[in-house]
Amino acid sequence: MVTVFDWVTVGMFAALVVLFLQRSVSPGPAKDSMLQYIPPAIGCALANYLGNNDQELLAVAIIAAVVVYTFLVLKPFSQLRS
Repeated sequence: MVTVFDWVTVGMFAALVVLFLQRSVSPGPAKDSMLQYIPPAIGCALANYLGNNDQELLAVAIIAAVVVYTFLVLKPFSQLRS
């Protein structure tokens, strides 16, 4: 845990884990599949790798894509509205 990319991507991955665990224990039928969590997890790993290897702009773009994917596909705040 040396660079900013380490902290940001690990934090994002931890948030994905918390979201998955929260939804896996919630009552009712599952609204999402475990497979939907694979793209953002790979995106976090790839952004971290690229950020640590002097490809900062590409890493930031991937981090942004992971955030957009998470909000559009996984909808982390969808249960707050109901």
